[in-house]
Amino acid sequence: MDNGFRAHIFPPVSMYDTDIAIAGGGLNGLTMAIALRSAGFAVTLIEPVAQSVRANAKFDGRSYALSIGSQRVLSALGVWETLTATQPILGIKVTDGRPGEAPSPLMLAFDHAEIEEGPMGHMAEDRHLRPALMKAAKAAGVTQLTGDAVASESADASGIMLTLGSGKSLRARLLIACDGKKSQIAVRAGVRRTGWDYDQTSLVCAIAHEKPHGGIAHQFFLPSGPLAILPLADNRVSIVWTERTARAAEIQAMSDEDYLDVLRPRFGTFLGKIKLAGDRFTYPLSLSVADRFVADRIALVGDAAHAVHPIAGQGLNAGLKDVAALAEVLTDAHRRGEDIGRADVLERYQRWRRFDVATLALATDSFNKLFSNDNSALRLIRDIGLGLTNALPGLRRSFIREAAGLTGDLPRLAQGKPL
Repeated sequence: MDNGFRAHIFPPVSMYDTDIAIAGGGLNGLTMAIALRSAGFAVTLIEPVAQSVRANAKFDGRSYALSIGSQRVLSALGVWETLTATQPILGIKVTDGRPGEAPSPLMLAFDHAEIEEGPMGHMAEDRHLRPALMKAAKAAGVTQLTGDAVASESADASGIMLTLGSGKSLRARLLIACDGKKSQIAVRAGVRRTGWDYDQTSLVCAIAHEKPHGGIAHQFFLPSGPLAILPLADNRVSIVWTERTARAAEIQAMSDEDYLDVLRPRFGTFLGKIKLAGDRFTYPLSLSVADRFVADRIALVGDAAHAVHPIAGQGLNAGLKDVAALAEVLTDAHRRGEDIGRADVLERYQRWRRFDVATLALATDSFNKLFSNDNSALRLIRDIGLGLTNALPGLRRSFIREAAGLTGDLPRLAQGKPL
């Protein structure tokens, strides 16, 4: 029966060491492995960092604003319920101003009560999320090769042969690159990237404070870049404080007390007295989007496909959408008897995600350019824009649903459904 596709018979299982190899055991790689195992694939995860280091990683300042869509992905995979110390995001306030001055009265405020689905998202710390995913991957039966990396790969008509840094070889039907925005797999596959450096660096740390945050996330736009104040459990917030790169290096080199002295005029007094709650970190910012998300028996996921400005906090959410979309494409293709590594199958994933990612990259880049300056005319335009948006409930609600990951063509996992 012709139902719109051609069935492709798999070569014998003995030709392969695994169905799918995943390079990179970060959050996207781990989630990808769990999703594909849940669909019945044999999965091998290859992670350069040794298991002993991964298992004992300390808090590195990173926390993630997980959208409802991302929460649903993790819930459908049985991970969400195992997470501890997550913090619901009950509201978002967006303001514009200068250090040491009160923010503009024209602001944008989102409230979770404006949508039916509940909190707009949750904050999760890397030190809790990563171990939960590692435990779930182990329980799912993912084969993990740690302390090793893909050194080279060679695709043919029926599969892809990987050579690892240890000298081991591995044959798979498909290789998924989750190896970051400097993906060497993408480089070897001839995938070019579009992007640029922002000459901005994010200073990241956790802050303990005197007054309760109420689950409200704040985005304060300053001339040098945005300051995000994100609620965490236990009366703490995570800050993502963006400065010009040279100035960020100066601030990072300061003592803790001097660091706080520079932060306080930007942070304000609305949470009372503040102090550091852990170490401080910096992350340079750039835009980097792959010109294509697939190559011969290779698919790019997460930062390997796209790295955008953190101004909207959508980096991990976009990666988890990649995971959900690719897992669905591969699962459906396998159930139809198709070869999951064929170009026509992988093209479905690229079509699904490419436009969404391009739109996100354009939006974050445009917002950063519009707000990261002290131009009086632009300040007036953006403040009026924030105020008008805040005054229109329908438009405000559409922004909330977009930020919550509830719009567009959602994969089954992002709807909370199994593959």
